[in-house]
Amino acid sequence: MAQDDYYELLGVEKGVDADALKKAYRKKAVQYHPDKNPGNKEAEEMFKKVSHAYEVLSDPEKRAAYDRYGAAAFEGGGGVPRGPAGGGFHDPRDIFSQVFGQQGGGFGDIFGEMFGGSGRDGRDGSDLRYDLEITLEEAARGVEKEISFRKLVTCERCDGGGAEPGSKRVTCPTCRGAGQVRRSGGIIVFTQTCPTCQGSGEKIEKPCTACRGEGRIAKNTKLNVRIPPGVDTGSRLRSAGNGEAGSAGGEAGDLYIVLAVKNHELFERQGDDLFCEIPIKFTLATLGGSIEVPTLFGKAALKIPAATQSGTTFRLREKGMPSLRGSRQGDQLVRVHVEVPQSLSTEQRKLLEEFARISGDASEPTSKSFFDKAKKFF
Repeated sequence: MAQDDYYELLGVEKGVDADALKKAYRKKAVQYHPDKNPGNKEAEEMFKKVSHAYEVLSDPEKRAAYDRYGAAAFEGGGGVPRGPAGGGFHDPRDIFSQVFGQQGGGFGDIFGEMFGGSGRDGRDGSDLRYDLEITLEEAARGVEKEISFRKLVTCERCDGGGAEPGSKRVTCPTCRGAGQVRRSGGIIVFTQTCPTCQGSGEKIEKPCTACRGEGRIAKNTKLNVRIPPGVDTGSRLRSAGNGEAGSAGGEAGDLYIVLAVKNHELFERQGDDLFCEIPIKFTLATLGGSIEVPTLFGKAALKIPAATQSGTTFRLREKGMPSLRGSRQGDQLVRVHVEVPQSLSTEQRKLLEEFARISGDASEPTSKSFFDKAKKFF
């Protein structure tokens, strides 16, 4: 069977530089990653191939050997992709650790954003994401919510060890406790993680009947979450240790609660400020007075000056959203719209007609200031 061309696998030319090679590999690794293609054996196989191709081509000495001798210098015993000497890439997370771990931001940040992984030791549990929707009132005051989700927890029967009670762990017969095995590929000898014990150097004599040796089982979990005042859509809360349990004594992952605040029928949020529109009677706008307006924290008095125009915006200090940064509270902006009565009684109509006559509105229905500005167009 013809061997895959490493350059073609990564979609690059033979003379590609290191930065372009890494960029091409990241794209392919994301495309074929098992976490994005669950149960897809073809994608899993492609992920292994592109990972091995990058491992070879990113090393100047191995790349030179490949360019001269081809893939035969790096594969043997069935053509299974090997990792670098002293390790191997059997866990896909190891690959991302090698590629991203020493770049700015770190492996945990990049891998966690793409797939929700924890980025810690191979035995550590995965981080989890929970999307939670709350009301604007809850975001303003803070609230405690009970959430329910399913996750992997430590098996109670074997206490996470994976062995049936009364059984024990024995030295791995494949690597004899070393955790690594040596493979020969022509003139080159590689060391890789033992495929039997996955590097632990031990093998379970009799797997636990509850978890089948995994040390973890899936279980529905309930958790009380305290949401602080001032959160907004996209706010992310971290609950340390409430992700999935680790295997073989590994640390548990974290739970990230990602919030979404529902739209409100009255208020619109603008950062820490709140905005609302309120209709007022034209008599109030003309004569002035005081009204009560709703806020997220109760009612507040708002003074309307005489001759208030429709569209005027007033500010209620510190009636907006609390700030997550601990600084002053936001304001509430209130825009008023002057309502024109849709029906008038006979007496109301007579009084308004008299008002229009006294004011001269009948002869000048348009504002004089507007007419002066508009004269230049006629």
